[in-house]
Amino acid sequence: QVQLVESGGGLVQAGGSLRLSCAASGRTFSITHMGWFRQAPGKEREFVSAIRWTGSSPYYADSVKGRFTISRDNAKNTVYLQMSSLKPEDTAVYYCRVIERGRGYWGQGTQVTVSV
Repeated sequence: QVQLVESGGGLVQAGGSLRLSCAASGRTFSITHMGWFRQAPGKEREFVSAIRWTGSSPYYADSVKGRFTISRDNAKNTVYLQMSSLKPEDTAVYYCRVIERGRGYWGQGTQVTVSV
């Protein structure tokens, strides 16, 4: 199994920045993808960004392209989400997602609140 620990959420003003981190432990040697989803109050969970564990080719939702950057540190088994030019509509609980041998794992979620 894979365990995930997220950090970095918080309260920020519109236009500000935050960096989320997600550290994986356990069966990290067979992780193929890591990424981020988010869920705003009253809405379904939605895809934000993902990256392959090897190689490049990050993926982004249209709503965050040009503002968010995903990266990884394989040595630390950690994926990051640098969020810039934040908007109130980015307010949500952000969840880390990992795919390992075709099986998906979720982090506990971290709250991001963007004030006007």
